[in-house]
Amino acid sequence: MSDVRIAGISDGPIDVDAHLAAVVDAAAGAETSFIGRVRDHDPDASAAVIALEYSAHPDAERILGEIAERVSDAHGAVVAVSHRIGRLAVGDVAVVIACSAAHRAEAYAASRELIEEIKRALPVWKRQRAADGSAAWKGIGG
Repeated sequence: MSDVRIAGISDGPIDVDAHLAAVVDAAAGAETSFIGRVRDHDPDASAAVIALEYSAHPDAERILGEIAERVSDAHGAVVAVSHRIGRLAVGDVAVVIACSAAHRAEAYAASRELIEEIKRALPVWKRQRAADGSAAWKGIGG
């Protein structure tokens, strides 16, 4: 049975501490976390990256919840996950994942599967802004 405590799309800063607190569970002996931040470079960018602009399909939050439920079920993990939309500067938090499980292997596996499924299937797109004024769109899987 899945245990998803947070699955959200946010247009404001993501509260990392709230995600960590959400997965505290008496049955869990392991907790993992993943924080995805905007970096200042990308191999495909023509110049230094200065910002990312994320947009989401109206169903993105529902789909994120479904992904989180599948991962929670598959690994027996407690899950809290959020993805931010809007304009994010270098260093801003774009994705937060926190997982807990009885053992570390399950917690790590759940965290890894969550980020990979988000990259593969969540209908969120980003426009990457570079210092030279160029912009490039990246979509699902990119």
